[in-house]
Amino acid sequence: MRRMIAFNTIKAVLFDMDGVLYRGSQVLAGVHELLAFLDGRGVPFVCITNNASMTPGQYEEKLAAMGVALPGERVVTSAIATARHLRASYPEGARVFIVGMRGLREALLDDGHFVEDDVLPELVVQGADFQLTYETLRKATLFIRGGAAYIATNPDRTFPSEEGLIPGAGAIMAALVAATDVTPLVIGKPAPTMFRVAAGMFEVDPAQTLVIGDRLDTDIAGATAAGMFSALVLTGVSQRAEAETGPIRPTAIFEDLPALLAAWRAGD
Repeated sequence: MRRMIAFNTIKAVLFDMDGVLYRGSQVLAGVHELLAFLDGRGVPFVCITNNASMTPGQYEEKLAAMGVALPGERVVTSAIATARHLRASYPEGARVFIVGMRGLREALLDDGHFVEDDVLPELVVQGADFQLTYETLRKATLFIRGGAAYIATNPDRTFPSEEGLIPGAGAIMAALVAATDVTPLVIGKPAPTMFRVAAGMFEVDPAQTLVIGDRLDTDIAGATAAGMFSALVLTGVSQRAEAETGPIRPTAIFEDLPALLAAWRAGD
């Protein structure tokens, strides 16, 4: 039997974005009401996304264009989660080779904790790179084979673009794994690290955290692995039949955010 969400114990909420807060460029029903409800109750929340091609500031602008006022500091990309995790694990001045774009580079380098190094790095940190070259792959392969720790921001094999699906961070990861025989530490969904990093921003226990997502294989699987409550909303990718019969089961299923908010108010 599926357990119920103990709403009165929830101290933080982690939102997926696409399929939960918006779809395409259209804000979804109940977003404003739920965010206002959380603010009114003093329940902190952040949005977590594997997509690190944009910076938090760019996400702030994207949401503002849809009428959603959400500060950039409430957006945690897989690049931000990776940087936070690595800062807690490696000392200041650690040398890093980056395979990635602006979002990852800013997250890792802007505060000066890490030093970029393409000669003898201690870490190879890899995300999506839409201008990837063979030379970058060659260097990353040699560094990893030479003993550098290999960290990947997320395992998403494809990335949705206006032209269709294109290679994502997971496709680059597959090439590096094939070339090095080394499996990276993966930070983003569905690995639990990203969820725990986000909850740790508020010093909240995972068992007091609710993840709201639209995908079983990323949002719900990651929440389960991190020991968090999970709510699947049926406004995105995964549907009820799969959630009720498949191997990945959310704590609760809701048609949309208004239904979730009604359940929270009733269960308070």
